[in-house]
Amino acid sequence: METVERLIRSTQELLWERGYVGTSPKAIQRAAEAGQGSMYHHFAGKAELAKAAIERSGAELRAAADEQLSRDGSATERISGYLKRERDVLRGCRVGRLTADPDVVADPELRAPVAETFAWLRTRLAEVVAEGRRNGEYPAGLDPDRTAATIAAVLQGGYVLARAAGSTEPFELAVQGLVDLLPEATK
Repeated sequence: METVERLIRSTQELLWERGYVGTSPKAIQRAAEAGQGSMYHHFAGKAELAKAAIERSGAELRAAADEQLSRDGSATERISGYLKRERDVLRGCRVGRLTADPDVVADPELRAPVAETFAWLRTRLAEVVAEGRRNGEYPAGLDPDRTAATIAAVLQGGYVLARAAGSTEPFELAVQGLVDLLPEATK
């Protein structure tokens, strides 16, 4: 693996585990098995490398979500598949955890890829809900944007509840509760 790739991957992992402040250049270099000169040859500093790592995490989240949401099946089946896919629940969402990081939120450059990822996710979920509405699966009065925001909020909130409890159970209950409500929207 090339040095740039190792630096980005290592930074992704460290941001997920430790947040921005806890991710020092030395820790990145150690994890990536790269020297200081290599890091600063490819990136102007920690912020630029962190932005690249956050952008990569966002792209990976979007690809995984789109894979589920683009499959064959009804809107409910696709949304349920997305909600129930395999996740490392107790580590939380790689992108969502960054919203609780004051240094990421305070820096427009670092916050932008996080906001863009969640905006994309809400838009993509709204498209699936709108498709289900057009196909008669959901009633005409169901608002795709509000429903998409609810789906994203339940998922992210489920991560928070699970991490607080030290158990995947709250996440699983939240996700299953939403999955149980989706067919109710057709009534």
